[in-house]
Amino acid sequence: MSSTPISLLALPAELWTALWLTVRLAGVSTLLLLAISLPLAGWINRTRSHAGAAIEALASLPMVLPPTVIGFYLLIAFGNQSPLGQAWTSLFGHALAFSFPGLVVGSVLYSLPYALQPIQVSLRELDAALIEAAVALGAKPRQTFWRVMVPAARSGIASGAALSFAHTIGEFGVVLMLGGNIPGVTRVASIALYDAAQNLNYAIAHTYALVLLAISFAMLLLIAALRKSNQRHARPHLR
Repeated sequence: MSSTPISLLALPAELWTALWLTVRLAGVSTLLLLAISLPLAGWINRTRSHAGAAIEALASLPMVLPPTVIGFYLLIAFGNQSPLGQAWTSLFGHALAFSFPGLVVGSVLYSLPYALQPIQVSLRELDAALIEAAVALGAKPRQTFWRVMVPAARSGIASGAALSFAHTIGEFGVVLMLGGNIPGVTRVASIALYDAAQNLNYAIAHTYALVLLAISFAMLLLIAALRKSNQRHARPHLR
């Protein structure tokens, strides 16, 4: 039984399918996370109500809850016995649980804090003079946010996107509870890696692990480069 990694070209077709499914899940989830996190971060930063603190705490729950807990409650919420599950089945003809759309919803909820928090921090650290200038020129709050604040916070937004993408790539507990292990539908790379290790096929498991390690390391390098770039632009020029 060899644990030496094999060539990527030697991976079976079903494992390539799992890799592609993982990348597609991470890409779709990241786009949805940006669409949700940008306005949500702006609202949480602006609001002074107790609801803002409650929603921020709720969005941060996935950082402290075990993934299996999140997956279990999502499985109940998406099941055929729930109103949401029944409505989805009547509209689309298949269950939300154990489907790719169900994985997307679960991934968005599970990775939300990893996209939201970097964006919140980036928006909070913007130069107040920039926002005041936009308001003085007659920009409405929505225009100020989307045309001034979002472009100025692009490094933090990109960091949130990269972090949530990497986090989705490595998901295991949530996708296993919510999607099971259906080849071509819900069998993502982390589950395929687990299966290979369980079957004592360490050569394939090693190759899979190296691929996931390389993707995660590349995302972290990108985040570090974005933060360095943001620090250089934020640092005042010395005369």
